[in-house]
Amino acid sequence: MGVISRIKQDIKSIYHRDPAANSTWEILLNYPGMHAIWLHRISHKLWCANWKLLARCLSTFSRWLTGVEIHPGATIGDRFFIDHGMGVVIGETAEIGDDCTLYHGVTLGGTSWSAGKRHPTLENNVVVGAGAKILGPITMHEGARVGSNSVVVKDVPQNTTVVGIPGRVVERPNEASKEQHARRSEMAKKYGFDAYAVSPDNPDPVANAIGQMLDHMQLMDTKVQDMCKEIKAMGGKISTEKLPELDVVDDFIDAEKEAAQKRKQALDEFDPII
Repeated sequence: MGVISRIKQDIKSIYHRDPAANSTWEILLNYPGMHAIWLHRISHKLWCANWKLLARCLSTFSRWLTGVEIHPGATIGDRFFIDHGMGVVIGETAEIGDDCTLYHGVTLGGTSWSAGKRHPTLENNVVVGAGAKILGPITMHEGARVGSNSVVVKDVPQNTTVVGIPGRVVERPNEASKEQHARRSEMAKKYGFDAYAVSPDNPDPVANAIGQMLDHMQLMDTKVQDMCKEIKAMGGKISTEKLPELDVVDDFIDAEKEAAQKRKQALDEFDPII
């Protein structure tokens, strides 16, 4: 893949993962995490070519410029995104797959002074929250999530969320909880909001409370419908018209549509800029 193509790919991935991104020029000029990745690609090539002193000097310059420290020996995949960037440390033998995201203050560190593999491996689509520490030659399998300020010292299974000190696996959803989550999402859409926080593995008590409210609302809807059917079957006069749509979030939805349109326009204008 050419340099320009890879830069375009990086910028598009930021558009998709950071709602604060408003234009291509803003990303090019004001995203130190992306600058650090570009400089790392150069220093990594120098490291592999055995120009190690020059590679380390460029890495040190990058740390001074961006606040992100990436050892030139680290291996990084495509569409890697460091949000905010300040305080991120990535060790020499760390390996990062495609489409991974790190937030500020993350450390991919070692636990041994012995030579060899001593830093973590992040497979594709791993997300690590702000301030988290992942230590040792462990593997974060594909789709793993690490909560903010967690400390992880053991392998994390695929599509699993880890939180706390030391990091512990949040209970993975079974088929029943997945079905419940799907039902809650449908109810959330019906009442006019996005239930992005109501996930089957979310330990947030507020999110759980919202989920229970959605369950209660669905149960009430079902009982009211059954009651209306029984009353009508008994000859009672009762309206069976559809309930009116809620419009309490119309302004919010319009604002979101306008923002999405602006982002699409920026993406359409992307190629000529590069």
